[in-house]
Amino acid sequence: MTSNLQIDAQRLWDRLMDTARIGGTPKGGVSRLTLTETDRQVRDWLKRECERLGCTVTVDEVGNMFALRPGRRADLPPIAIGSHLDTQPTGGKFDGILGVLGGLEILETLHDAGYETNAPLMLVNWTNEEGSRFAPAMLGSGVYAGVFDRAYADSREDRQGVTFGEAIEAIGYRGDARAGSVTFGAMFELHIEQGPILEQEEKVVGIVEGVQGMRWYEISVTGREAHTGSTPMPMRRDALVGAARLIDRIEAIALEHAPSAVGSVGLIEVQPNSRNVVPGHVFFTVDFRHPEDGVLDAMEQKLMAAVDGMAAKGALVVEVRKVWESPAVRFDAGCLASVRRSAQAAGYPARAMISGAGHDAAYIARVAPTAMIFVPCAGGLSHNEEESTSFSECAAGAQVLLGAVLDYDGRGAERPS
Repeated sequence: MTSNLQIDAQRLWDRLMDTARIGGTPKGGVSRLTLTETDRQVRDWLKRECERLGCTVTVDEVGNMFALRPGRRADLPPIAIGSHLDTQPTGGKFDGILGVLGGLEILETLHDAGYETNAPLMLVNWTNEEGSRFAPAMLGSGVYAGVFDRAYADSREDRQGVTFGEAIEAIGYRGDARAGSVTFGAMFELHIEQGPILEQEEKVVGIVEGVQGMRWYEISVTGREAHTGSTPMPMRRDALVGAARLIDRIEAIALEHAPSAVGSVGLIEVQPNSRNVVPGHVFFTVDFRHPEDGVLDAMEQKLMAAVDGMAAKGALVVEVRKVWESPAVRFDAGCLASVRRSAQAAGYPARAMISGAGHDAAYIARVAPTAMIFVPCAGGLSHNEEESTSFSECAAGAQVLLGAVLDYDGRGAERPS
């Protein structure tokens, strides 16, 4: 009986702690930016572990990794389990990583038990989910799903001017498979919530029904550098003051559409960044999110109106570039039903929810039935070295993931490929 299969919680936890040393920070977090040397190291480790379990590992042209475990029926498309191993510059041990290592634990649990699924299973590590080095986020899954093409991905530059194409070649993870050619029939992604709801409501499992829409912008404000001591205030063209007023307006726009809307400026660069020079140039990023695309349209219009109003005054030149737009997503009813049944069978308190953060599953939902499973994180804190999820919560998430995959596999055995 599949209900008798139990993941090894200690093995999962040990792997989470061990892999956190690859790019580990003094504060206990992980700094493992995509396509860096530490990313190469964790990729190499994952490949070895999958091959040890008898899986065949394929890498596509943007570095997405696919480890295939055969099933009883080759005519059925694989069921994928996946997330990402890259982190923020000051990231934690669990964001994305739990989804990949939880999937690896499922493969090993089935291997140890000698259990053969009907459909093949596939563990996936998606490239550049975070978007912290190369914007936009979810780039690997986006190319896979046809949202972007390889040329676009290769052209993305980090803040040091290194392109995605140069970086992937440097670590040796430019695969031979064309993006999208390694196919599967469905995907399940396990992830920490990255928010406070599950913890506040004392729920162990989040059944994620969809992902809110997201838009990223890059804004440049150009004024004129001048001496701070000898330039009268009315004669200044201070780019930082202009940027500050726009940033204040960005917060106001999000508050006007509260409580569901959020708006953030997470990166800002000031030039020449000297204490006695009026700033002549400012670059910053904007992140707008809401569950409804129509509301995001309204927020964008207000942002553009604020930019136009500042530019009309003539003292500053303001340029806006939209670098990413991810529409709101609703996940597959059949996959969600399998998650729901698995959580109920395991006896974990669960609730339905919408993800506030972006995930690879949002793009994969365009090309395959997809669902997500959340587990709590302490204080809702993520993208932070103090990010924390308990031993028992990680185990619960992996167990529900196992149950959902086996439920979907059992109910899909009659589906044609």
